Amino acid sequence: MPNPMAMMLTVTTYGTWVRGDSRGWVDDGVVFPPDPVLEKADRLRLKHAPYLLPADRWHEIGQWVGESLRGRCEVSIHALYVGTWHVHAVVGAKRFSAAALAKCAKDAVRWGLRAGRPIWGDGYDKRYCYDAKAVRARIGYVERHNLALGRPARPWAFIEPPGFM
Repeated sequence: MPNPMAMMLTVTTYGTWVRGDSRGWVDDGVVFPPDPVLEKADRLRLKHAPYLLPADRWHEIGQWVGESLRGRCEVSIHALYVGTWHVHAVVGAKRFSAAALAKCAKDAVRWGLRAGRPIWGDGYDKRYCYDAKAVRARIGYVERHNLALGRPARPWAFIEPPGFM
């Protein structure tokens, strides 16, 4: 298999996307349909209320994510979205694992917010892009999230297009 050109990473906040979720859910790369019984059981097991990122701090949170991914992990960021319950980042392929990149992004926000409670759900979702068409599609997907909220497609100065665009 060829090396990926980029990866879209998604992290969700604590308690906002549990197994059985009505939107569907992913476990170990497999997409599962909604399961209300499982969703209810998982929600009852939460030790804290679900956490939402402060909507009025989206730009600052994105800055933390971008500075951390670029500085600590040395990846280029092609697209970034910060919502209240999830963050999407499309990053250039690099030597770091998806797990290391997710930890880097989560740690930056956790440190910046100092919330004093869990703010991130376990794990992350990763989507590898093996060709230019896939990279463009993932970038477009993330940029549409920003545009839907009336934001610029690329709200941070550190966002850079891939070399082939």
